[in-house]
Amino acid sequence: MSEAGQNPVETPSPIEPRSARARGTTETAFIWLGIASLFWIAWQLSHALLLIFAGLVFAAGLQAGASVLGKVWKASHGVRLSFVVLAFAALVLAFIAFAGLSLAEQAQELGTTLQNQFGRLATTAREYGIHVPKGDLIAAAKAQLGNQLGLITEYVGAAIGGLGSLLLIVTLGIYFAADPKLYESGVEWLTPQASREKVGATIDEMAHVLRRWLAGRLLTMVIEGSFIFVGLAIIGVPLAGLLGLVAGLLAFIPTLGAIISGALIILVGFSAGTTEGLWAVGLYLTVQLLEGNVLTPLIEKRAVDLAPAVVLAAQLLFGVLFGLIGVALADPIIALAKVALEKRSPKNAE
Repeated sequence: MSEAGQNPVETPSPIEPRSARARGTTETAFIWLGIASLFWIAWQLSHALLLIFAGLVFAAGLQAGASVLGKVWKASHGVRLSFVVLAFAALVLAFIAFAGLSLAEQAQELGTTLQNQFGRLATTAREYGIHVPKGDLIAAAKAQLGNQLGLITEYVGAAIGGLGSLLLIVTLGIYFAADPKLYESGVEWLTPQASREKVGATIDEMAHVLRRWLAGRLLTMVIEGSFIFVGLAIIGVPLAGLLGLVAGLLAFIPTLGAIISGALIILVGFSAGTTEGLWAVGLYLTVQLLEGNVLTPLIEKRAVDLAPAVVLAAQLLFGVLFGLIGVALADPIIALAKVALEKRSPKNAE
């Protein structure tokens, strides 16, 4: 006991707040400090976190395939998932075997065609009095547009060279799809016991929305790519197969993907002639009208209805912060965030 008759261990520390208000302020400050620290850590690990999320998206596709297969084949989940993975791998290998060489040749030809078209654009611009430096139009565009084209080239190169990231995404997707309840229970374990049931329901709803969104997006990609391929082949535009494939893949990235694929289609179309170029413009506009007025309302909005302005703002923000992968994953991230917010709304609080 101390001279004052008190045990020093039981008395408040000199740095401990004496009043309840001060303690509350201190706790709030520590909470905000913790949140800020989490955001800083997430920023530092943003690329890895986006790859993990891409693995979740791939897992949603595998899960959807296994679920559909389960309606006609009463095998275990593991067997059905293995069949889906093997079927997916077989399709990719068959595509590479039968179309890989042709597409590689078309890709090389596409580079030459674009180079020639840029040169023609430079000549036409000079004829109308627009100053374009002598030489390659790409170099002039870099000088005038702050190396934006160079950034796009870097993104494309990173996408082509990112086989390691692609392998990681596929591996994570297979693990997530093999035993989703294991990872769901792990997330629930990190939350308070009173909230675990609600967290589990939210995760289930997120998984359902992600599967529906991915199914709608993949269907849109297939339809757009097929329309572009068939339309360009009928018109007589060269490289129709490659352009259809590129348009289908870029349809995964709304807005930006449509702009890039449209520019490629129009440039290659005019390389075949003025008539073919005008038909290519008409085909591109028709496909975009079909996508905006038919495919998106009937397919994707039934899965998750997102306001166009919110989607565009998210793509812009994620693109600036995280690059092309951020743009590609902006839609599903916003869709899942919407589910989480709806689950926390007062009408769902009970």
